[in-house]
Amino acid sequence: MLRGHDDDVWSAAFSPDGSRIVTASWDKTARIWDAASAKEIAVLRGHVAPVSSAAFSPDGSRIVTSSFDKTARIWDAASAKEIAGLYGHEDAVLSAAFSPDGSRIVTASGDKTARIWDAASAKEIAGLYGHEDAVLPPPSAPTGRASSRRHHWTRPPASGMPRAPRRSRSCAAMTST
Repeated sequence: MLRGHDDDVWSAAFSPDGSRIVTASWDKTARIWDAASAKEIAVLRGHVAPVSSAAFSPDGSRIVTSSFDKTARIWDAASAKEIAGLYGHEDAVLSAAFSPDGSRIVTASGDKTARIWDAASAKEIAGLYGHEDAVLPPPSAPTGRASSRRHHWTRPPASGMPRAPRRSRSCAAMTST
């Protein structure tokens, strides 16, 4: 049993090599654990509201967390230091995940958007706008692919958030190229 969080744990994920686990908690932290010994390795502190998800990059060198504080954050998995913040959502960020090659991050939010970010620069690349409700985490796909049908892809708006003419309740993650 992994003991250390002070409140409910919302997500848990293995590192790509299976040696570590990252957990996200209502206690506003994410934690890294040794999978063999169940010992805590590090605590990721910086979010000011509950952490909704945490995931390793495909090479295991970084972690992305999402939070009810309307941000996602990128962390160095070895040092547990924050590398960058992903800012722009107007409501809780409910999930975040790396693309299969680790170059992009997708976030899903209660603000009815999903957004694609460059993992190196932390800049928004594109967004999925026009959902009728909160964008919930997509079902996991072993290939890293999910359907993008019925979504309007657009570049980040200069001001305001444009709405797509089509609406969908489903969420789509990016497809790998």
